[in-house]
Amino acid sequence: MSSLVALDADGTAYDLRSASPDLGSFTALARTANASNETIDAIARKRLNDADHIDPHTLGDDVLQPVIADEVWAAGVTYQISEEARKAESGKPEVYIDVYDSERPELFLKATPSRTVGPSEDIGVRGDSEWNVPEPELGVVLHHGNIVGYTIGNDVSSRDIEGENPLFLPQAKVYDRCCSIGPCVATEETVGNPHDLEMSLTIERNGEIMYEDSTSTSEMATTCEELVSYLERHNSLPETVVLLTGTALVPPESFTLSEGDDVIIDIDDIGQLVNGTVTV
Repeated sequence: MSSLVALDADGTAYDLRSASPDLGSFTALARTANASNETIDAIARKRLNDADHIDPHTLGDDVLQPVIADEVWAAGVTYQISEEARKAESGKPEVYIDVYDSERPELFLKATPSRTVGPSEDIGVRGDSEWNVPEPELGVVLHHGNIVGYTIGNDVSSRDIEGENPLFLPQAKVYDRCCSIGPCVATEETVGNPHDLEMSLTIERNGEIMYEDSTSTSEMATTCEELVSYLERHNSLPETVVLLTGTALVPPESFTLSEGDDVIIDIDDIGQLVNGTVTV
């Protein structure tokens, strides 16, 4: 049986499901908090004394997606380097210049639950593409349209398909195992300012580091709140949604993901998301 694991400020882990079977998922926890007009942290704290302790070191590869989002959406060209990379890959660079300078952000449906994987699962690269890259991103977790936490997302993308024509974006972005989410949902109380988090990406192949770099979410050209406000416009969202906020870590044009690569994404106050790679 799956568990809903909560970590307190000291790093002690608890299985909230053992305190109440109604707390069997993050959505259930958010639903309880919403009904009680309390924060997720407040609801979790109330149940810790009744919950079983868990040794977090024993979880290993058994950790599942921390939240099953009905939909995963993503924003594009929210960092200057992303705009530069899109221009470099495309025969129509003016499209991306216009988006970066526009008040309206680029938003697109990234994944459904069946196309999303969790920690330690393999992300997918398209077999009909020769230029595939991970895109590490801060993920905003929404419940009934309200920001209730943050996670790490990997918006795996086919740059050559998108670069051939911007209208091919759905095929470059949406396919089997095109997205990973994890390792946890960090609440607003834990994260504090989501626009001042260090984010890093490491890609390893046969134990060798192929790419390594870091950035800060302070480099985002827009805020999480602004992205959410545009996502909600004339768009009825399901109960639980994750919105990925764009990337600033772009491997060089000479690099493409290969089957067997390991992708490691770290974001301050959230954790580390690790995935292998498989061809789909």
